Amino acid sequence: MKRETYVEGSPWEPIVGYARAVKVGNIIEISGTTASVNGEVVGKNNVYEQTKCILQKFETVLKHYNASMEDVVRTRIFCSDISLWEEIGKAHGEFFGNIKPATGMYQISKLISDDLLVEIEATAIVS
Repeated sequence: MKRETYVEGSPWEPIVGYARAVKVGNIIEISGTTASVNGEVVGKNNVYEQTKCILQKFETVLKHYNASMEDVVRTRIFCSDISLWEEIGKAHGEFFGNIKPATGMYQISKLISDDLLVEIEATAIVS
């Protein structure tokens, strides 16, 4: 099957050796994504805004592959403070309330920067 990568242009992609997303066949895997745009954190100290920013990035990636949020079947949410779950969940629900992908939310000890509060991965299957 053909493998297509989507490179966002992040300075970390060549250093770490990853792509924002990879599509093989009808499956799209979106890498762990944070609310960093051009090296700046969007929504500093605001997990709701960070979550929205991440999910907007997902929309861009999916559009590149002629897919949409309706194709997302799984999300994985990593946060540094699980007590913020309601704000994260509110933003996630605004994008996925009617789609209802499988999901999990996990508290981890730390993300790559203290200013980043949430990181999300996704899997989409294009029908």
